[in-house]
Amino acid sequence: MLRKRRYSEVGAAGKAAVLAITAVSLLIVGTAERDIARRGEDEVRGSRAIWRLVSLNALGAIAYLRFGRRART
Repeated sequence: MLRKRRYSEVGAAGKAAVLAITAVSLLIVGTAERDIARRGEDEVRGSRAIWRLVSLNALGAIAYLRFGRRART
């Protein structure tokens, strides 16, 4: 059985990968949150408050960016 390693036990390449994944995740979440704030009620499918909660993680943010927006007129 594999044992879970602590962050301090991970090598330099592993730490760089964790930081890169974290940075990309924060960028996606920030992009979705900014988009929700800038769009009007009629440009968002469903409740903006619900989308804000859903997009607090990267998968929810990707779902909002893909399915939660209407085309701007």
